[in-house]
Formats: sequence, structure tokens, C-alpha cells
Amino acid sequence: MHDKKLNILVTGANGQLGRCLRDAAMLSRNRFIFTDVSEIPGLETVSLDVTNKDTLDIVADSENVDVIVNCAGYTNVDKAEDEIQLADLLNHQAAANLAACARRRKAMLIHISTDYIFDGTASKPITEDCAPAPLGVYGATKLAGEQAVMASACRYIIFRTAWLYSAYGRNFVKTMLSLTAGHPMVKVVNDQVGTPTYGPDLARLIVDVIDGGKFDRTGIYNYTGEGVCSWYDFASEINSLAGHGCKVLPCSSSDYPTKARRPHYSVLDKSLVKTTFGISIPHWKEPLKACIQELTNEN
Repeated sequence: MHDKKLNILVTGANGQLGRCLRDAAMLSRNRFIFTDVSEIPGLETVSLDVTNKDTLDIVADSENVDVIVNCAGYTNVDKAEDEIQLADLLNHQAAANLAACARRRKAMLIHISTDYIFDGTASKPITEDCAPAPLGVYGATKLAGEQAVMASACRYIIFRTAWLYSAYGRNFVKTMLSLTAGHPMVKVVNDQVGTPTYGPDLARLIVDVIDGGKFDRTGIYNYTGEGVCSWYDFASEINSLAGHGCKVLPCSSSDYPTKARRPHYSVLDKSLVKTTFGISIPHWKEPLKACIQELTNEN
């Protein structure tokens, strides 16, 4: 355990997970420095471009950084197919920069990755040691980012997550709330299966790892909600919890072709994260209630 207050640099702090981390960090005794390239009025943000190695090193040294949490990334899965270089810069090169910075400072890097590094052909929950085989540019650049972190010889923890949602940013829950409120009927694919993850749950885990000084547990860990559902199941639950009278109908992925291929099965096995960090994970339906409540109250 650390007696001294740690300095934690968070990248992408104005994105969805970054915003959840801001909330979770309020209860921490450690000092968080929230950085991003974009500004949000009312949120204290240190301007930092993670693709610029020199600036990164200057900021990390001036803030005397002990831990880096990387929530920055290129997340537009379809657009990535066209913006290959930009996706690689943000998901791969930036991760390499942060890992090099962490190594030089003997700091810990907590890096966020994705289920999209897998091809979705599995038929049982995917463990951390399954062979990755990304279907598109997004998954390939995220995988390259993981590999850069591991090759850097820095101390790291990588959390792979999936289907992230919260009250912040753009996500499936907010999209579905709006669609089911405004339409008598929506169609949602039922042949892509995974597990939703509530942003605040993952953010709390990250803060707990930092506050508990659990930095000896280097490695890759899967973290999502518990249970299994299709996007159709997820949408039906959102519609039902919101009390919208919309008819949600199942359809197949082939009815709605997208630029990037999606994994058909991306349920991640959470046994390792639960035993290593001694946590229990709620079933995906539980936090969804809280999120919809929060979003409904806002409106």
C-alpha cells in the first residue's frame, strides 16, 4: 500500500469512460489529472495530445505522474475502415507513447482495450489467452495498441471491455431511448451476442485498483457486465425499462450491412478479473436500471 498521494494522469478524460472516471475519482484520496484534446465547459481539463510524445513526457514529468490511465482512443468502428492512419495513430501509436512514458517514469499504465480484437466465432465465453483475430481496422489497431503496451516493458494492466454505456457521450442506450421514444417500431439485430458494460462500474474498478495499490497484478483482464444478450435483447430491455410503447423487432445483421464487420459472439469470460481483484460483477440488467433512471431524470 502507498502512503504517499499518487498522481494519476487520465487521457481521454472527456470521453465516455473518462467522464465516468471523473465521477469515480471524486472519492479517491489520490490526485487525478484529467487530460484531453477537447474541452467541455465546466470540466477542468489539461490539454494533452497523446500522439505527441514530447508534450506527453513534459506533462507527465511536470505533474510527477505515478499512474497513467488511458481512456483515449479512436472508437468509430465504421469510420475507422476509411481513416486507417488516424485510427492507428490514436489506438496504437498513442498507446506505445504512453507505455514508453510509463516505463521511463517507472509508472503504472492502465490501458483500455476491446472485444473487437476477436473475430466472434467462439461459442463459449472468451478467455484472456484466446487467440485474437480482429475483423476490421478498429480491432486491428486496438490489438496493435495492446501489443505495443506489452512489448514496452512498462508495468501495465489492460482491461478489455465491450458494449460500454453510461449517461455520458454517445452510446447504444441513449440511441435506443431516443428511437423507442420517437418511433412505433424499431428493428435491432439479434445475431450479435455479447454483454453490456456500465461505464461507472468499470471506472470504479480502475479507481479501486489504483487506491488499493494493486499494481503487482500485471496482465490482461476481461471486464464487462455479467450475463449474455443480443443487441435485440438489450434494446428490448431498454424499451421496457423506459416504459416506451415501442415495438422492438429482431432482425439479422445482413438486413443492416455496416462498413465494418461485427463479431457475432463476443461474450468475455470474467473469471480472472474476479479472482485476481476479489470483485463481484453485477448482471447487465441491474446497472441498466440505474442508468435509465438517471437519463430519465435528466430529461
